Amino acid sequence: MDRAALEALSDERIDWRHKGMPPALWGMTVAEIRARRPRLSELPTPLLTLSRPVLDHNIAALASWCAARGFDLAPHGKTTMAPSLWADQLEAGAWAITVANLPQLAVARAFGVQRVMIANSIISPLSLRWIADELAARPQDEIYVWADAVRTVQLMHEALAEHVASVGNRPRLRVLVERGGAGGRTGARNLSTALEVAGAVADSPHLELAGVAGYEGALAHTADQESRDVVAAYLRDLAEVHHHIAAAALYPEGVTPVVSAGGSAYFDVVDEELRPLADAGARVVLRSGAYVVHDDGFYRNISPLGEHPRTIGPALRSAMHGWVRVSSQPEPGVAIFDAGKRDLPFDEGLPEAQRLRPRTPDDRVADLADVSVTALNDQHGFLHFDAAGTAPVQIGDELRLGLSHPCTALDKWTLVPVVDDADADDPVVVDLIRTWF
Repeated sequence: MDRAALEALSDERIDWRHKGMPPALWGMTVAEIRARRPRLSELPTPLLTLSRPVLDHNIAALASWCAARGFDLAPHGKTTMAPSLWADQLEAGAWAITVANLPQLAVARAFGVQRVMIANSIISPLSLRWIADELAARPQDEIYVWADAVRTVQLMHEALAEHVASVGNRPRLRVLVERGGAGGRTGARNLSTALEVAGAVADSPHLELAGVAGYEGALAHTADQESRDVVAAYLRDLAEVHHHIAAAALYPEGVTPVVSAGGSAYFDVVDEELRPLADAGARVVLRSGAYVVHDDGFYRNISPLGEHPRTIGPALRSAMHGWVRVSSQPEPGVAIFDAGKRDLPFDEGLPEAQRLRPRTPDDRVADLADVSVTALNDQHGFLHFDAAGTAPVQIGDELRLGLSHPCTALDKWTLVPVVDDADADDPVVVDLIRTWF
Protein backbone atom coordinates (compact mmCIF):
# COMPACT_ATOMS: atom_id res chain seq x y z
CA MET A 1 0.00 0.00 0.00
CA ASP A 2 0.94 3.65 -0.32
CA ARG A 3 2.43 4.45 3.08
CA ALA A 4 2.43 8.18 2.42
CA ALA A 5 -1.31 8.14 1.70
CA LEU A 6 -1.93 6.22 4.91
CA GLU A 7 0.25 8.55 6.96
CA ALA A 8 -1.57 11.56 5.52
CA LEU A 9 -4.72 10.38 7.29
CA SER A 10 -3.12 11.53 10.53
CA ASP A 11 -3.14 15.11 9.26
CA GLU A 12 -6.90 15.29 8.74
CA ARG A 13 -8.51 17.94 10.94
CA ILE A 14 -11.55 16.95 12.93
CA ASP A 15 -14.65 19.14 13.04
CA TRP A 16 -18.44 19.11 12.95
CA ARG A 17 -18.42 16.83 9.90
CA HIS A 18 -17.24 13.88 11.97
CA LYS A 19 -20.10 12.33 13.93
CA GLY A 20 -19.14 11.35 17.45
CA MET A 21 -16.39 13.94 17.83
CA PRO A 22 -16.97 16.53 20.60
CA PRO A 23 -16.49 20.28 20.00
CA ALA A 24 -13.49 20.19 22.35
CA LEU A 25 -11.59 18.22 19.70
CA TRP A 26 -12.66 20.23 16.66
CA GLY A 27 -9.71 21.78 14.87
CA MET A 28 -7.27 19.14 16.07
CA THR A 29 -5.67 16.62 13.73
CA VAL A 30 -6.03 12.90 14.12
CA ALA A 31 -2.39 12.76 15.18
CA GLU A 32 -2.96 15.39 17.85
CA ILE A 33 -5.99 13.56 19.21
CA ARG A 34 -4.08 10.31 19.19
CA ALA A 35 -1.29 11.93 21.21
CA ARG A 36 -3.77 13.45 23.64
CA ARG A 37 -5.32 10.01 24.38
CA PRO A 38 -8.78 11.21 25.40
CA ARG A 39 -11.00 9.06 27.56
CA LEU A 40 -14.26 7.61 26.33
CA SER A 41 -16.03 9.85 28.84
CA GLU A 42 -14.84 12.85 26.80
CA LEU A 43 -16.80 11.72 23.76
CA PRO A 44 -20.56 12.13 23.34
CA THR A 45 -23.15 9.49 22.63
CA PRO A 46 -24.20 7.88 20.40
CA LEU A 47 -20.85 6.39 19.48
CA LEU A 48 -19.32 3.38 17.77
CA THR A 49 -15.88 2.19 18.88
CA LEU A 50 -13.42 -0.51 17.91
CA SER A 51 -11.02 -2.29 20.25
CA ARG A 52 -7.36 -2.23 19.22
CA PRO A 53 -6.31 -5.44 21.03
CA VAL A 54 -9.28 -7.35 19.62
CA LEU A 55 -8.69 -6.13 16.06
CA ASP A 56 -5.08 -7.27 16.31
CA HIS A 57 -6.15 -10.62 17.76
CA ASN A 58 -8.74 -11.30 15.04
CA ILE A 59 -6.37 -10.32 12.22
CA ALA A 60 -3.68 -12.63 13.56
CA ALA A 61 -6.15 -15.45 14.23
CA LEU A 62 -7.40 -15.83 10.65
CA ALA A 63 -3.97 -15.15 9.16
CA SER A 64 -2.54 -18.08 11.12
CA TRP A 65 -5.58 -20.26 10.33
CA CYS A 66 -5.10 -19.70 6.58
CA ALA A 67 -1.33 -20.17 6.72
CA ALA A 68 -1.72 -23.51 8.48
CA ARG A 69 -3.87 -24.77 5.60
CA GLY A 70 -1.94 -23.33 2.68
CA PHE A 71 -4.72 -20.87 1.86
CA ASP A 72 -4.41 -17.25 0.82
CA LEU A 73 -6.63 -14.51 2.24
CA ALA A 74 -8.12 -11.60 0.31
CA PRO A 75 -10.23 -9.93 3.02
CA HIS A 76 -13.40 -8.31 1.78
CA GLY A 77 -12.66 -4.62 2.25
CA LYS A 78 -16.32 -3.62 2.04
CA THR A 79 -16.77 -4.70 5.66
CA THR A 80 -14.74 -1.79 7.00
CA MET A 81 -13.85 0.38 3.99
CA ALA A 82 -10.95 1.44 6.19
CA PRO A 83 -7.59 1.49 4.36
CA SER A 84 -5.70 1.58 7.65
CA LEU A 85 -7.25 -1.76 8.61
CA TRP A 86 -6.59 -3.13 5.13
CA ALA A 87 -2.94 -2.24 5.69
CA ASP A 88 -2.94 -4.22 8.95
CA GLN A 89 -4.44 -7.21 7.15
CA LEU A 90 -1.92 -7.03 4.32
CA GLU A 91 0.96 -6.72 6.76
CA ALA A 92 -0.33 -9.86 8.49
CA GLY A 93 0.06 -11.73 5.20
CA ALA A 94 -3.14 -11.13 3.21
CA TRP A 95 -2.62 -11.82 -0.49
CA ALA A 96 -5.06 -9.14 -1.74
CA ILE A 97 -8.00 -6.97 -0.78
CA THR A 98 -11.46 -7.78 -2.12
CA VAL A 99 -14.00 -5.11 -3.05
CA ALA A 100 -17.50 -5.20 -4.54
CA ASN A 101 -17.65 -2.40 -7.10
CA LEU A 102 -15.80 0.41 -8.83
CA PRO A 103 -16.17 3.05 -6.06
CA GLN A 104 -14.61 0.63 -3.59
CA LEU A 105 -11.87 -0.21 -6.07
CA ALA A 106 -11.18 3.52 -6.40
CA VAL A 107 -10.59 3.73 -2.64
CA ALA A 108 -8.19 0.81 -2.81
CA ARG A 109 -6.32 2.35 -5.73
CA ALA A 110 -6.14 5.74 -3.97
CA PHE A 111 -4.26 4.02 -1.15
CA GLY A 112 -2.01 2.01 -3.44
CA VAL A 113 -3.39 -1.49 -2.95
CA GLN A 114 -1.49 -3.48 -5.55
CA ARG A 115 -3.69 -6.57 -5.84
CA VAL A 116 -7.49 -6.22 -5.74
CA MET A 117 -10.26 -8.69 -6.44
CA ILE A 118 -13.63 -7.27 -7.46
CA ALA A 119 -16.13 -9.93 -6.38
CA ASN A 120 -18.51 -8.88 -9.12
CA SER A 121 -18.90 -8.44 -12.84
CA ILE A 122 -17.81 -5.11 -14.29
CA ILE A 123 -19.59 -4.39 -17.57
CA SER A 124 -19.75 -0.59 -17.71
CA PRO A 125 -17.45 0.64 -20.54
CA LEU A 126 -16.59 3.69 -18.43
CA SER A 127 -15.47 1.48 -15.54
CA LEU A 128 -13.57 -0.94 -17.76
CA ARG A 129 -11.69 1.88 -19.48
CA TRP A 130 -10.64 3.31 -16.12
CA ILE A 131 -9.47 -0.09 -14.87
CA ALA A 132 -7.52 -0.66 -18.09
CA ASP A 133 -5.80 2.70 -17.71
CA GLU A 134 -4.97 1.96 -14.07
CA LEU A 135 -3.30 -1.28 -15.10
CA ALA A 136 -1.43 0.47 -17.89
CA ALA A 137 -0.10 3.06 -15.44
CA ARG A 138 0.99 0.36 -12.95
CA PRO A 139 1.40 -2.86 -14.98
CA GLN A 140 2.88 -4.73 -12.02
CA ASP A 141 -0.47 -4.48 -10.21
CA GLU A 142 -3.29 -7.02 -10.46
CA ILE A 143 -7.04 -6.49 -10.68
CA TYR A 144 -9.43 -9.44 -10.90
CA VAL A 145 -13.10 -9.34 -11.96
CA TRP A 146 -15.79 -12.03 -12.18
CA ALA A 147 -18.01 -13.21 -15.04
CA ASP A 148 -20.94 -15.61 -15.00
CA ALA A 149 -22.29 -15.33 -18.57
CA VAL A 150 -20.91 -15.28 -22.09
CA ARG A 151 -22.77 -12.00 -22.62
CA THR A 152 -20.77 -10.49 -19.75
CA VAL A 153 -17.53 -11.58 -21.39
CA GLN A 154 -18.65 -10.14 -24.72
CA LEU A 155 -19.41 -6.77 -23.14
CA MET A 156 -16.02 -6.67 -21.43
CA HIS A 157 -14.24 -7.68 -24.61
CA GLU A 158 -16.02 -5.09 -26.75
CA ALA A 159 -15.41 -2.24 -24.31
CA LEU A 160 -11.73 -3.05 -23.93
CA ALA A 161 -11.24 -3.63 -27.67
CA GLU A 162 -12.72 -0.22 -28.44
CA HIS A 163 -10.53 1.40 -25.79
CA VAL A 164 -7.37 -0.28 -27.05
CA ALA A 165 -8.16 0.84 -30.58
CA SER A 166 -8.42 4.40 -29.30
CA VAL A 167 -5.51 4.69 -26.85
CA GLY A 168 -3.23 1.72 -27.51
CA ASN A 169 -2.50 -1.61 -25.86
CA ARG A 170 -3.51 -2.29 -22.29
CA PRO A 171 -2.65 -5.24 -20.01
CA ARG A 172 -5.13 -8.08 -20.09
CA LEU A 173 -7.81 -7.96 -17.41
CA ARG A 174 -7.83 -11.04 -15.19
CA VAL A 175 -11.21 -12.79 -15.03
CA LEU A 176 -12.53 -15.44 -12.65
CA VAL A 177 -15.44 -17.60 -13.81
CA GLU A 178 -18.19 -17.28 -11.21
CA ARG A 179 -20.06 -20.46 -10.26
CA GLY A 180 -23.39 -19.91 -8.52
CA GLY A 181 -25.96 -22.07 -6.82
CA ALA A 182 -29.72 -22.48 -7.17
CA GLY A 183 -31.53 -19.79 -5.22
CA GLY A 184 -28.30 -17.93 -4.59
CA ARG A 185 -27.05 -14.66 -5.95
CA THR A 186 -25.02 -14.31 -9.14
CA GLY A 187 -22.98 -17.06 -10.77
CA ALA A 188 -23.37 -19.62 -13.55
CA ARG A 189 -25.96 -22.13 -12.41
CA ASN A 190 -24.47 -25.17 -14.13
CA LEU A 191 -21.18 -26.59 -15.32
CA SER A 192 -21.83 -26.14 -19.03
CA THR A 193 -22.55 -22.42 -18.66
CA ALA A 194 -19.44 -21.96 -16.54
CA LEU A 195 -17.28 -23.70 -19.14
CA GLU A 196 -18.77 -21.59 -21.94
CA VAL A 197 -17.80 -18.50 -19.96
CA ALA A 198 -14.29 -19.87 -19.46
CA GLY A 199 -13.94 -20.50 -23.18
CA ALA A 200 -15.12 -17.01 -24.06
CA VAL A 201 -12.60 -15.46 -21.67
CA ALA A 202 -9.79 -17.62 -23.05
CA ASP A 203 -10.66 -16.53 -26.61
CA SER A 204 -10.44 -12.79 -25.88
CA PRO A 205 -7.08 -11.07 -26.47
CA HIS A 206 -8.05 -8.47 -23.85
CA LEU A 207 -8.88 -10.89 -21.02
CA GLU A 208 -6.97 -13.54 -19.10
CA LEU A 209 -8.64 -16.58 -17.56
CA ALA A 210 -7.36 -16.55 -13.99
CA GLY A 211 -9.52 -19.08 -12.15
CA VAL A 212 -12.95 -19.66 -10.64
CA ALA A 213 -14.81 -18.04 -7.77
CA GLY A 214 -18.13 -17.93 -5.98
CA TYR A 215 -19.96 -16.99 -2.81
CA GLU A 216 -21.50 -19.64 -0.62
CA GLY A 217 -22.96 -17.30 2.00
CA ALA A 218 -26.07 -16.61 -0.06
CA LEU A 219 -27.01 -20.32 0.01
CA ALA A 220 -27.23 -20.88 3.77
CA HIS A 221 -27.70 -18.79 6.90
CA THR A 222 -27.29 -21.13 9.87
CA ALA A 223 -24.53 -23.29 11.31
CA ASP A 224 -26.52 -26.55 11.36
CA GLN A 225 -25.47 -29.62 9.41
CA GLU A 226 -28.11 -29.15 6.72
CA SER A 227 -26.76 -25.69 5.87
CA ARG A 228 -23.19 -26.92 5.93
CA ASP A 229 -24.12 -29.76 3.58
CA VAL A 230 -25.61 -27.24 1.13
CA VAL A 231 -22.41 -25.22 1.24
CA ALA A 232 -20.25 -28.34 0.81
CA ALA A 233 -22.19 -29.44 -2.27
CA TYR A 234 -21.84 -25.99 -3.78
CA LEU A 235 -18.08 -25.94 -3.16
CA ARG A 236 -17.75 -29.28 -4.91
CA ASP A 237 -19.52 -27.74 -7.91
CA LEU A 238 -17.04 -24.87 -7.78
CA ALA A 239 -14.10 -27.27 -7.70
CA GLU A 240 -15.60 -29.19 -10.63
CA VAL A 241 -15.46 -26.07 -12.81
CA HIS A 242 -11.78 -25.64 -11.99
CA HIS A 243 -11.00 -29.29 -12.78
CA HIS A 244 -12.70 -29.09 -16.20
CA ILE A 245 -10.94 -25.83 -17.10
CA ALA A 246 -7.59 -27.34 -16.16
CA ALA A 247 -8.32 -30.54 -18.08
CA ALA A 248 -9.21 -28.48 -21.17
CA ALA A 249 -5.91 -26.56 -20.83
CA LEU A 250 -7.76 -23.22 -20.88
CA TYR A 251 -5.59 -21.62 -18.20
CA PRO A 252 -2.68 -19.65 -19.69
CA GLU A 253 0.67 -21.37 -19.41
CA GLY A 254 2.51 -20.43 -16.24
CA VAL A 255 -0.56 -19.01 -14.47
CA THR A 256 -1.39 -20.32 -11.00
CA PRO A 257 -5.19 -20.60 -11.08
CA VAL A 258 -7.17 -18.92 -8.33
CA VAL A 259 -10.05 -20.78 -6.68
CA SER A 260 -11.85 -18.37 -4.39
CA ALA A 261 -14.69 -18.86 -1.90
CA GLY A 262 -15.27 -18.41 1.77
CA GLY A 263 -16.94 -15.54 3.57
CA SER A 264 -16.83 -15.36 7.36
CA ALA A 265 -19.48 -18.00 8.04
CA TYR A 266 -18.33 -21.25 6.40
CA PHE A 267 -14.57 -21.16 5.94
CA ASP A 268 -14.37 -24.45 7.83
CA VAL A 269 -16.35 -26.09 5.00
CA VAL A 270 -14.03 -24.44 2.48
CA ASP A 271 -11.18 -26.12 4.34
CA GLU A 272 -12.88 -29.51 4.09
CA GLU A 273 -13.77 -29.24 0.41
CA LEU A 274 -11.08 -27.11 -1.25
CA ARG A 275 -7.88 -27.91 0.58
CA PRO A 276 -7.05 -30.68 -1.93
CA LEU A 277 -6.94 -28.00 -4.64
CA ALA A 278 -4.38 -26.03 -2.66
CA ASP A 279 -2.35 -29.19 -2.15
CA ALA A 280 -2.49 -29.75 -5.94
CA GLY A 281 -1.10 -26.31 -6.79
CA ALA A 282 -4.12 -24.02 -7.10
CA ARG A 283 -4.24 -20.81 -5.12
CA VAL A 284 -7.22 -21.21 -2.79
CA VAL A 285 -8.27 -17.73 -1.68
CA LEU A 286 -10.66 -16.96 1.16
CA ARG A 287 -12.44 -13.61 1.05
CA SER A 288 -13.59 -13.41 4.68
CA GLY A 289 -14.26 -9.81 5.69
CA ALA A 290 -16.37 -9.68 8.85
CA TYR A 291 -13.81 -11.65 10.88
CA VAL A 292 -11.62 -8.59 11.52
CA VAL A 293 -14.36 -6.91 13.57
CA HIS A 294 -16.54 -9.98 14.27
CA ASP A 295 -19.65 -9.22 16.37
CA ASP A 296 -21.94 -10.06 19.28
CA GLY A 297 -24.71 -11.42 17.10
CA PHE A 298 -24.86 -13.14 13.71
CA TYR A 299 -21.15 -13.95 13.33
CA ARG A 300 -20.70 -14.82 16.99
CA ASN A 301 -23.23 -17.60 16.41
CA ILE A 302 -22.29 -18.77 12.90
CA SER A 303 -18.51 -18.26 12.56
CA PRO A 304 -16.39 -21.44 12.65
CA LEU A 305 -14.23 -19.59 15.20
CA GLY A 306 -17.16 -18.04 17.05
CA GLU A 307 -19.02 -18.93 20.23
CA HIS A 308 -19.58 -22.49 18.97
CA PRO A 309 -16.30 -23.34 17.18
CA ARG A 310 -16.23 -25.88 14.36
CA THR A 311 -12.53 -25.69 13.56
CA ILE A 312 -9.24 -25.44 15.41
CA GLY A 313 -7.89 -21.95 15.99
CA PRO A 314 -8.05 -18.92 18.29
CA ALA A 315 -11.62 -17.79 18.94
CA LEU A 316 -12.68 -14.54 17.29
CA ARG A 317 -14.05 -11.79 19.51
CA SER A 318 -16.19 -8.74 18.85
CA ALA A 319 -14.10 -5.61 18.39
CA MET A 320 -17.07 -3.24 18.04
CA HIS A 321 -19.43 -1.71 20.56
CA GLY A 322 -22.11 0.92 20.61
CA TRP A 323 -22.26 3.49 23.39
CA VAL A 324 -25.60 5.13 24.14
CA ARG A 325 -27.24 7.27 26.81
CA VAL A 326 -30.68 6.81 28.38
CA SER A 327 -32.68 9.90 27.50
CA SER A 328 -36.20 9.01 28.65
CA GLN A 329 -38.16 6.65 30.90
CA PRO A 330 -41.71 7.35 29.73
CA GLU A 331 -43.40 4.39 31.47
CA PRO A 332 -42.54 1.49 33.81
CA GLY A 333 -40.34 -1.13 32.20
CA VAL A 334 -39.33 1.08 29.30
CA ALA A 335 -36.33 3.32 28.66
CA ILE A 336 -35.33 5.15 25.50
CA PHE A 337 -31.72 5.72 24.46
CA ASP A 338 -30.20 8.21 22.03
CA ALA A 339 -29.19 5.95 19.09
CA GLY A 340 -31.14 4.34 16.30
CA LYS A 341 -30.91 2.92 12.79
CA ARG A 342 -28.79 5.85 11.65
CA ASP A 343 -26.14 4.88 14.20
CA LEU A 344 -26.31 1.12 14.85
CA PRO A 345 -26.76 -2.04 12.74
CA PHE A 346 -30.11 -3.82 12.91
CA ASP A 347 -30.43 -6.00 9.78
CA GLU A 348 -28.90 -9.13 11.33
CA GLY A 349 -30.32 -8.73 14.82
CA LEU A 350 -30.85 -5.91 17.28
CA PRO A 351 -28.10 -4.70 19.62
CA GLU A 352 -27.80 -6.29 23.05
CA ALA A 353 -27.48 -4.34 26.30
CA GLN A 354 -24.22 -5.41 27.91
CA ARG A 355 -22.90 -2.97 30.48
CA LEU A 356 -23.72 0.09 32.55
CA ARG A 357 -20.89 2.62 32.65
CA PRO A 358 -19.92 4.14 36.03
CA ARG A 359 -22.33 6.85 37.22
CA THR A 360 -19.77 8.50 39.50
CA PRO A 361 -15.95 8.48 39.70
CA ASP A 362 -16.23 6.01 42.59
CA ASP A 363 -18.39 3.52 40.66
CA ARG A 364 -17.26 0.62 38.53
CA VAL A 365 -18.64 -0.68 35.27
CA ALA A 366 -21.47 -3.18 35.86
CA ASP A 367 -23.02 -5.94 33.78
CA LEU A 368 -26.64 -5.51 32.72
CA ALA A 369 -29.00 -8.44 33.08
CA ASP A 370 -32.64 -8.88 32.07
CA VAL A 371 -32.54 -5.75 29.90
CA SER A 372 -33.38 -6.12 26.21
CA VAL A 373 -33.18 -3.84 23.19
CA THR A 374 -36.55 -4.42 21.52
CA ALA A 375 -36.62 -1.88 18.67
CA LEU A 376 -34.75 0.90 16.90
CA ASN A 377 -36.27 3.99 15.31
CA ASP A 378 -34.21 6.34 13.15
CA GLN A 379 -32.61 8.08 16.15
CA HIS A 380 -34.01 6.25 19.20
CA GLY A 381 -33.65 2.82 20.76
CA PHE A 382 -36.04 1.00 23.09
CA LEU A 383 -35.00 -0.86 26.23
CA HIS A 384 -37.42 -3.13 28.06
CA PHE A 385 -37.13 -4.67 31.53
CA ASP A 386 -39.37 -5.88 34.34
CA ALA A 387 -41.85 -3.10 35.07
CA ALA A 388 -42.60 -4.49 38.54
CA GLY A 389 -39.02 -4.40 39.79
CA THR A 390 -36.45 -1.70 40.40
CA ALA A 391 -35.44 -0.08 37.12
CA PRO A 392 -31.87 -1.17 36.23
CA VAL A 393 -31.23 2.10 34.38
CA GLN A 394 -32.10 5.75 34.82
CA ILE A 395 -32.06 8.87 32.70
CA GLY A 396 -28.47 9.92 32.04
CA ASP A 397 -27.00 6.43 32.29
CA GLU A 398 -24.48 5.48 29.62
CA LEU A 399 -24.63 1.91 28.31
CA ARG A 400 -22.41 -0.33 26.23
CA LEU A 401 -24.19 -2.32 23.55
CA GLY A 402 -23.07 -5.44 21.72
CA LEU A 403 -23.75 -5.22 17.99
CA SER A 404 -24.52 -7.63 15.16
CA HIS A 405 -23.15 -7.39 11.60
CA PRO A 406 -20.06 -5.18 11.17
CA CYS A 407 -20.82 -4.53 7.48
CA THR A 408 -23.81 -2.36 8.43
CA ALA A 409 -22.21 -0.85 11.52
CA LEU A 410 -19.13 0.90 10.16
CA ASP A 411 -20.96 2.32 7.13
CA LYS A 412 -22.74 4.74 9.47
CA TRP A 413 -19.53 6.36 10.70
CA THR A 414 -16.81 8.24 8.81
CA LEU A 415 -14.49 8.27 11.82
CA VAL A 416 -14.39 5.48 14.39
CA PRO A 417 -12.56 5.84 17.71
CA VAL A 418 -10.33 2.92 18.64
CA VAL A 419 -10.02 2.17 22.35
CA ASP A 420 -7.43 0.31 24.35
CA ASP A 421 -9.85 -1.75 26.47
CA ALA A 422 -13.60 -1.77 25.90
CA ASP A 423 -14.08 -3.49 29.27
CA ALA A 424 -12.39 -0.72 31.25
CA ASP A 425 -14.30 1.76 33.43
CA ASP A 426 -13.21 4.59 31.13
CA PRO A 427 -11.39 3.32 28.03
CA VAL A 428 -8.61 5.36 26.41
CA VAL A 429 -8.99 6.41 22.77
CA VAL A 430 -5.73 5.38 21.08
CA ASP A 431 -6.61 5.99 17.43
CA LEU A 432 -9.26 7.16 14.97
CA ILE A 433 -10.03 5.04 11.90
CA ARG A 434 -11.28 6.74 8.76
CA THR A 435 -13.80 4.96 6.55
CA TRP A 436 -15.02 5.57 2.98
CA PHE A 437 -18.50 4.24 2.17
